[in-house]
Amino acid sequence: MMYRATNTLDKKGKADWFTISMYLLFVIMGWFNIYAASFDLENAVGMFDFSGRSGMQLVWMGTSLVLAFSLLKIDSAFFDTYAFLFYVAGIALLLVTLAVAPDIKGSRSWLVIGPVRIQPAEFMKFILALTVAKIFNIYNFQLMRFKNLISVALVILVPTIIVIMQSETGTALVYLSLILVLYREGLPGGFLFMGLSAVIYFVLTIKFSETELGMLSVGEIMTVALIIIFTAGMVRNYLNRKDVPIIILLIGIVVAAVGFVLYKLNFNLDIGLFAIIALALVSLYLVYLLLRFRKLKYFYILMFAVGSFLFVESSEYVFTDVLQPHQRMRIKVTLGMEKDLQGAGYHVDQSKIAIGSGGMFGKGYLNGTQTKLKYVPEQDTDFIFCTIGEEWGFLGSIIVLLLFIVFVFRLIYLSERQTTNFARVYGYGVVSIFLFHLMVNIGMVVGIMPVIGIPLPFFSYGGSSMWGFTLLLFIFLSLDKSRKR
Repeated sequence: MMYRATNTLDKKGKADWFTISMYLLFVIMGWFNIYAASFDLENAVGMFDFSGRSGMQLVWMGTSLVLAFSLLKIDSAFFDTYAFLFYVAGIALLLVTLAVAPDIKGSRSWLVIGPVRIQPAEFMKFILALTVAKIFNIYNFQLMRFKNLISVALVILVPTIIVIMQSETGTALVYLSLILVLYREGLPGGFLFMGLSAVIYFVLTIKFSETELGMLSVGEIMTVALIIIFTAGMVRNYLNRKDVPIIILLIGIVVAAVGFVLYKLNFNLDIGLFAIIALALVSLYLVYLLLRFRKLKYFYILMFAVGSFLFVESSEYVFTDVLQPHQRMRIKVTLGMEKDLQGAGYHVDQSKIAIGSGGMFGKGYLNGTQTKLKYVPEQDTDFIFCTIGEEWGFLGSIIVLLLFIVFVFRLIYLSERQTTNFARVYGYGVVSIFLFHLMVNIGMVVGIMPVIGIPLPFFSYGGSSMWGFTLLLFIFLSLDKSRKR
């Protein structure tokens, strides 16, 4: 009787056809753009010719549709029940890939099975989202308990580290985007603030690292000033004190003013040392406040200030000694420190030329000269958006962006209407992954983010990415379909 009742409820559940329609629209638009990006003027093949990219993409589209509608028929309890098993299998597959995968364009992330190449890291995205959702669905789970926080962090970090070892940094960053899910589920905003602060510190430190002013570079001095400002702001925000932030800022201003005056008086000063003195005085003041008022929050703010400085000091070491040469060059190109139009900057430079040449309304379908003459490498995979910009113009690009924005907001709406923790958390995992892909892919194509090689969902050529995104989305739609149970 129970099984029959469950099936009856499942049959009454309705799939969200608005989202499915958007999926179908994206897949078809992607197919047309893949044909345009891979079109060869001298050896033109038809859109349905399986010897070309568009023909093969049609195969991936067909199999993805079968996969999508099969997922809608699966009982939603299946995903909750076997989430941890999927995770173990996914980790095992990543390790096998690391051991046996051949080196393809500097990456060891592809399993080659005859004529087919599969990238397991793409499938780990939906598996990781399911696993995080499963953890949050444990009875009486509270994220901010230390044990729980460590458990979630390890679940995310283990596949991230393995994928980094495969030289797939872009995919590893996609996994880390799940921190947005944690923020939605109760992670304090301070953690997100620390992450954003780290990005700002790193950019400033590297961008202005060439000019030394004593013990520190110009970038490090700028970040020390930011640390002092952020420290004052944290005291004001978390302790609601008005006097302490003013004193902290005055310490920094007075030390900076004294250093500036002495510098103007032609004293042979170490400006970097003055910055360190200012931060040291602020830290000592926080120690005094901690000992006087016995509030643990003063200790956390002190750790933030000291930890921030240590992070700044380690940033240049990581940049020069940990990152690969091509990664350093991509960051330098993005920050405007290098041009390298024949190397790392070539992709982005040609992509921007292609997008700019499209003007307002584009050159027309199959009329993009930059695309047809193969000036842009990887133009049917990671750089597919430049084909849209050249042939559809600014207007077409904006329409595509608006459609994706509507798609993301629809997923947020679906996530919020879920009746279980598992479905809601998984839904926000889907939102985080899609949003990160959109921001980074389009950002790197227009030159405001480093080139890290992640596809544009449903537009970029590839079976693994098409299957991966389809699994990610339709598992959520299956959960949404059964939400009233």
